[in-house]
Amino acid sequence: MRIPNISCKIEMLSSVNSSEDPNKIKIAISNIFPYSTIKTESYSISAISKELQSFEKIYQAIHNNRFQKVFSRYLEKNLENDTTWFYLNKQAAFVEKIVICEEAEESPLGPIKTTITSSNIDEIINWMVYEN
Repeated sequence: MRIPNISCKIEMLSSVNSSEDPNKIKIAISNIFPYSTIKTESYSISAISKELQSFEKIYQAIHNNRFQKVFSRYLEKNLENDTTWFYLNKQAAFVEKIVICEEAEESPLGPIKTTITSSNIDEIINWMVYEN
């Protein structure tokens, strides 16, 4: 996997339900996005990374499981200016599995929303979806 040198900002956000252990959400985020800085708020946990290397596990899952068309559809559908986003299932992330959700409700305890911002967003989408 070749990681392009493209400037970007990757933000992850997950709500914390009263029945959830915030530490488990931190683990879920760090399982999927190992190169991120995690911050805990009262009712949410967020993480930020400026490294495309943070998408290594998602990239591998997309290509190993042939999710390219599905993932591309989500990224294109949610694209606005230089930003796009997608949802990940929080419980799956806790056990280091990549499950992309079309709707937030597909993740029973709420998803991890991942937002990508870059002046070269099209190049990032092409790399994530099409480069092998």
